[in-house]
Amino acid sequence: MASFKEAFAETSAIEGGYADHPDDRGGETYRGIARRFHPNWPGWSRIDAARDDPGFPGVLAEDETLAERVGDFYRQNFWNRIQGNRIPDQAVAMELFDTAVNMGVGRAVRFLQEALNILNRNGRSYDEIGVDGLIGKVTLEALAQCLASDRGSGPLLALMNLLQGMHYITIIRGDTTQRAFVRGWLRRVEV
Repeated sequence: MASFKEAFAETSAIEGGYADHPDDRGGETYRGIARRFHPNWPGWSRIDAARDDPGFPGVLAEDETLAERVGDFYRQNFWNRIQGNRIPDQAVAMELFDTAVNMGVGRAVRFLQEALNILNRNGRSYDEIGVDGLIGKVTLEALAQCLASDRGSGPLLALMNLLQGMHYITIIRGDTTQRAFVRGWLRRVEV
């Protein structure tokens, strides 16, 4: 089964450190955790306490307690919700996890479900599944059958990335200020 540690390491490298970009819809963020969307995250108190340090924000990287809180946040809010420990393929788990972090769990799971349906050979490989954004027994069974019938995760990962890329294009078409983030977003789309 998939490893949280490996998925978290990859996503953490993309998320970076502290940022407060004026066009970021999440506002102030630390390692991808947006204060606007997660104002009660306990790491914010440590970040606020470090603001007066002349090495801010660089000193945040040295705070082991803050690093633990980041890891706990990602495990609880994303890995556990996608049932990462039950996904039989590390690459799929990592893609699903990273997309969940960037776009939300429901949207990431819908991308997985839609891709599974596209690959089911019109129901010959496995039954069509609901695209509801909830990962459970039916989605996990379809995933296992897809991986077996395609002898790997390549086609599934390609479709998940294409769906993610299409969503980024939709965002940019609707709000040109978001073009500032396109290069970072493209690092998440590996087709």
